Amino acid sequence: MRENEGKFREKEMDYCGGREALVVCSDRSMSVGITVWDMVCGDQLLHIPTCAASPRGLLCLRDQFLVASQIHRHGSIGGGAIFVWPLNKPQSPLRNYPMEAIGPISCSKDGVYVVGGAPSGNSYIWEVADGRLLRTWHGHQKSLTSLAFSDDDSLLISGSDDGIIRVWSMIRFPSLFHSLLEHTSSITGLLSISGSSSPVLVSSSLDGTCKVWDLVRGRLLRTRFFPAAITAIVLDPGEQLLFSGSTDGRVFVTMLNTGLAGDPFDVPEDQPVVLNGHNGSITALAFSRSGLVSASTDCTACLWDFANGVIIRRFNHPKGAITNMVVIPKSSLLSVTNHQRFSNQFRVSLLDKYPQPGNSSMGMITLLPSSCSHRVHLPTTGFQSAVSLNQQILDLEARMYTRSDTNETRDEYREPDVGCKNDKACHGDEQALAIAFTRFDAEPVALICRLNHTQKEKKADD
Repeated sequence: MRENEGKFREKEMDYCGGREALVVCSDRSMSVGITVWDMVCGDQLLHIPTCAASPRGLLCLRDQFLVASQIHRHGSIGGGAIFVWPLNKPQSPLRNYPMEAIGPISCSKDGVYVVGGAPSGNSYIWEVADGRLLRTWHGHQKSLTSLAFSDDDSLLISGSDDGIIRVWSMIRFPSLFHSLLEHTSSITGLLSISGSSSPVLVSSSLDGTCKVWDLVRGRLLRTRFFPAAITAIVLDPGEQLLFSGSTDGRVFVTMLNTGLAGDPFDVPEDQPVVLNGHNGSITALAFSRSGLVSASTDCTACLWDFANGVIIRRFNHPKGAITNMVVIPKSSLLSVTNHQRFSNQFRVSLLDKYPQPGNSSMGMITLLPSSCSHRVHLPTTGFQSAVSLNQQILDLEARMYTRSDTNETRDEYREPDVGCKNDKACHGDEQALAIAFTRFDAEPVALICRLNHTQKEKKADD
């Protein structure tokens, strides 16, 4: 009896002590479903049937629900489908059927909103708690491929198959804040960070580049060129290293040099550190407490000791190529009765298929108040506050939509004139220094020599 009690307590400590789980799925077939592994020991914890998610179509909502947009086969009849599963109790998914097929999805940091993008170029935004479809709008001419919210949820960023990125204000929604036109192929990743002096956007594309943008001004700061098309990106927890996965299975590790004034990591150019461990295209990258995790079309996911360029654990997924991956707390899998964390359960409702009367696709709505500090908690130092960012948004919108000095008024979705495109003088060949480190709180620049030395030793051994 005492032995069993000890095992039970050990299991409780395992779930409550900060361990994580890896969640993956494929787009091959609905029968493949979702697989959940223990990140440390590699054991399968859970299998959820009936899921075939679109690329960038899986997310974890407030560590309590998995949300997946289901793949829409070419030539099939009917609209799309978004399934929602509660993680803390096994049951059939909440099945939602929007007007058309949904590809990429994203949610605000607080879990209040879920947004989905369609192959038609349409976007949809729902309020999660009551399921209301707040707005539909046609923001792109080509298929949506990536969606993300800004670090403080005041902006929505969308990328499409033609390489165009659009930034939308959540204050006067959906008002077009910026069109970023420098990429020449499909957008595959969007990352928003607060930055040292101004919010920053990092984008990746099949054109083989990653670009760094000043998110408030819409100005291109840096471009990093790679020898292969980039399919997925992620930043380390310290937001100093950029990991870029490619179509040939390599993961490039580069320094995130934003080019902003006061950036402490404005370092010389060098060749990137390369992680080799996959035989197929990289489809997703994520960070866990154990390190970097990569997923690939070769039906595997890998946990990396990236400082030494070695794989700690390989997760095999023989049922099909892994197209989506998220890392969740292992405690999310506990039932309500066994874990007090879920005593105040977050509510998810059936998502409306059509807008309710009064929520038409025309006109503007306010999704965030002019000051969202009660919902967004940012550090008081080192980062731009949500309040000041929102004020800049309002000021820039006023200048964008009505320019009294030129009598120019822009409509919401018209492409900017040539003279108003992003300043290509900042474009150039800037290349960030690639490094890696053994601890997240280590000084990155101080480890450059070690990493370069490690790679040279490997080449010598080969």
